[in-house]
Amino acid sequence: MAKSVWQERARSLLTPLVNTLARLGVTPTAVTLMGLLLNIVAGVAAGTGRAFEAGLVLIVAGICDALDGQLARRTGRVSRFGAFLDSTIDRIDESAVLCGIAAWFLRRGGASGDVMAVACVAALAGSIITSYTRARAEGLGLDCKVGFFERPERVVVTILGLLLGPLALTAAIWIVVLFSWVTVLQRIAHVRRLVLEEERAGGVPGTGAAPELASDRAPGAARPPGGTLAGGLAASTSPPAARKPLRN
Repeated sequence: MAKSVWQERARSLLTPLVNTLARLGVTPTAVTLMGLLLNIVAGVAAGTGRAFEAGLVLIVAGICDALDGQLARRTGRVSRFGAFLDSTIDRIDESAVLCGIAAWFLRRGGASGDVMAVACVAALAGSIITSYTRARAEGLGLDCKVGFFERPERVVVTILGLLLGPLALTAAIWIVVLFSWVTVLQRIAHVRRLVLEEERAGGVPGTGAAPELASDRAPGAARPPGGTLAGGLAASTSPPAARKPLRN
């Protein structure tokens, strides 16, 4: 089943709850902040050895994470700041949970505990860089909606690990490490391919502008910041384009 299909089905299951929250006047930001609080609680629970309870709390936190965007669209409160805030808090959420799990592995002691704590750091780094690669690419005007292991998959795998016990949690962390970094490499390869295609088409990567010809400027003339003489003139007179809201 295509990823987009099951995501759409999950959204449809949450529609009644979204409609109820809209009627009650709950704001998307309130839902986002509730999710943040729950992720911190889950991280503390995981760090103190209550992995099963952490998994249960993380399920509710994941629902909040799925609700806020839908609620924003339902109530007409979609904004660039809201998208920015949501993406930023998503990173804090993941940091809280993985730091809690790392703390638990350190408390267990021994070489295996130390190794797993380092694996948690690698999982957190992979998670953050997975999101950064997309945000940076889209900031350059390049589409980067690729990669099969994004935040929803990371959350589901982490929840299963917390609920099923120490061995499952160990496996879950390594799965997050492996596939997060695979997704990072997927996105790097995707962006490289897009840039090479633009270069072969004669454009300037990330701008779509044509390269400057030698005849476009007088000998010894300095090249303007906009790339071509015409492009520099246009850049000095045109307002900056609004960026598309970024998500992970």
